[in-house]
Amino acid sequence: MFGKAEDKANEAAGAVEEAFGKATDSPEHQVRGAARKYASQASYAARDAADSVRTQVESNPLAGVAIAAAVGIVFGFLLGRK
Repeated sequence: MFGKAEDKANEAAGAVEEAFGKATDSPEHQVRGAARKYASQASYAARDAADSVRTQVESNPLAGVAIAAAVGIVFGFLLGRK
């Protein structure tokens, strides 16, 4: 839960740094701010997806096991090919 809040705070800080870079015409601050903002957005999306998967598996554990088995079989097939 706190990870998502931290991601949102980092996203806001990145947006502020990017705006500061635009205001002062500093490409370094613009790039660092944009990188921080987009990295935080990606982290938030990954955490949200993991929470969604966790919720689905908790509500239906048998389907989670079946999906994990299917993924394992596909990886085994792909890695076993020569």
